[in-house]
Amino acid sequence: MSDTDSFIDEVTEEVRRDRLFLLFKRYGWIGAVVVILIVGGAAWREYSQAQARSQAQDVGDAMTAALSVDAAAARADGLAQIEAGSAGAQAVVDMTEAAARVDAGSPQEAVVLLDGIATNGDLPQVYRDIAAFKSVLLQADTMSAEDRRLRLEALAAPGGTLQYLAAEQLALLDIEAGDTAAALARLQEISASVGVSRDLQERVSQVIVALGGSPEADAQDGDG
Repeated sequence: MSDTDSFIDEVTEEVRRDRLFLLFKRYGWIGAVVVILIVGGAAWREYSQAQARSQAQDVGDAMTAALSVDAAAARADGLAQIEAGSAGAQAVVDMTEAAARVDAGSPQEAVVLLDGIATNGDLPQVYRDIAAFKSVLLQADTMSAEDRRLRLEALAAPGGTLQYLAAEQLALLDIEAGDTAAALARLQEISASVGVSRDLQERVSQVIVALGGSPEADAQDGDG
């Protein structure tokens, strides 16, 4: 390589370094900002998680304190004072309060709490279904059979969290209405279904026998 070529290469390299320096001087702050954002984001996530853990612990401690009271009404009042901070945690607190209201002899107050959970669109469907189911059961003596049937049919839809429990209650409504055939058909369907809990299977079998059916025959029919 000639001296001229070597000189040109050195000048070219120097120009590249100068340009790189100018670019870094002009835009280097962008990289610094990116680093700050990454570090800051990680710190914020850690802080948020720590806050969530602390809040969950505070709610748990408050619930434990409220539930340690002997009188049901006092337990319910203590639970009513708890503000959980998130929809899911508040639903758990409200369901617990509803149970205490029932123990205290105030089922209608429990129904109000449960219906509030059941209609809260910010909650997962499982929370809403459980609350709606409990609400219907609590109103067995005050809600018409037609209204109970409508609510239970929605909960008994295929794939629902409480599909089989709701179907069991519908069968009881059939019995209440004097429609033994419909009750048996519904109970047989539950008995033949996969994934039904053992407790529910036993209850269903007992009712089938009481209605004059045979659980063993029903299971064989379901397999066929």
